[in-house]
Amino acid sequence: MQIPFYPRVAVALCAVTFSGSALAQSEDAPVYQFKTLADLTATDVKDQCQTGTCWSFSTTSFLESEVARISGKVIDLSEMASVRHTYPLKAEMYLRHHGLHQFGPGSLCHDVLNAVRDYGLVPEGEYTGLDEGETEFNHGELDAVLAAAVKAMSEQRVLSDDWRDAVHGICDAYLGELPRSFIFENKRYTPESFRDMLGVNANDYVSITSFSHHPFGASFALEVPDNFSRGEYLNVALDELRRMVRGALEMGYTVAWDADVSENGFSFRNGMALLPVEEDKSKLWKEVVREQKVTQRTRQIGFENHTTTDDHLMHIVGLAQDQNGEEYFIIKNSWGQDNPYGGRQYISMAYFDAKTIAVTMHQGALKSKKRK
Repeated sequence: MQIPFYPRVAVALCAVTFSGSALAQSEDAPVYQFKTLADLTATDVKDQCQTGTCWSFSTTSFLESEVARISGKVIDLSEMASVRHTYPLKAEMYLRHHGLHQFGPGSLCHDVLNAVRDYGLVPEGEYTGLDEGETEFNHGELDAVLAAAVKAMSEQRVLSDDWRDAVHGICDAYLGELPRSFIFENKRYTPESFRDMLGVNANDYVSITSFSHHPFGASFALEVPDNFSRGEYLNVALDELRRMVRGALEMGYTVAWDADVSENGFSFRNGMALLPVEEDKSKLWKEVVREQKVTQRTRQIGFENHTTTDDHLMHIVGLAQDQNGEEYFIIKNSWGQDNPYGGRQYISMAYFDAKTIAVTMHQGALKSKKRK
């Protein structure tokens, strides 16, 4: 699903704090008041602009927070490096299935981690994916050219040996050639040695979901269109999933979040995501609303009937509480800063329970002694 994108605006760095407050704004007056319980280090909010690369923006932001946690270094990493590595892999999967496989710009967290594992990391300044003088991303032409090229290739009776060169050539033309080495803080690195210097091990991360059509405690390849690489997810009960995320934040780990954002209650403009009961939908953003009770069954129904879909990936960076004691996850989006919270949003637990597709976190976060 294509998500609307918002204008690019700069934002300040978020530091670790454990106090503070904020107001959820409607057009008329503040409605929700928040007390911050945890706000973990994250880099500047960016804008993915006219691209379908939320998966790279969110996971790269997540890895930037991991670098800060591991090394104490706050470093801006290249989102487009993992995009450049991933698009040819998507083309290969499409052609191996003779054109009968999904092909588009969307991917998932584990695709970024796979790129980091196989190819390393690059600072943003060494690979922006923009032409000289450009300041905003627009992949409309790139996506169209790639889609047309691989479709034409799939229709050939005999696929030539040149298809990989053609795909790489298109990616290089629009995104630029990847650097083989670069200077960072007066020292030369390759992408692989830079990754290792930062202490990032892609094998240390686990993706987790909660759907009852597979057994809990086992892993399975999540059946969503963007899972072209057939990445596997640990399946846990819904209550455990929420406890895992909350426990990770309490231990200082941020979390990458894949969710449905098609509900009216998901509002970047208002900086929140709520799941109001039917009777309160007309009151949304005007007053505090009652929210739906989400169960494993109702969550599964949404997935089965396609009212909960794999729309958008974001980055969970904190925890907050409203004036009534209800908790919210604080997320960093990639739609710029033009909302009341500088591009962040407060996600209610009801919305999280109903609309989460999956999360990704460091496996160390699962070693919490007791999750509340």
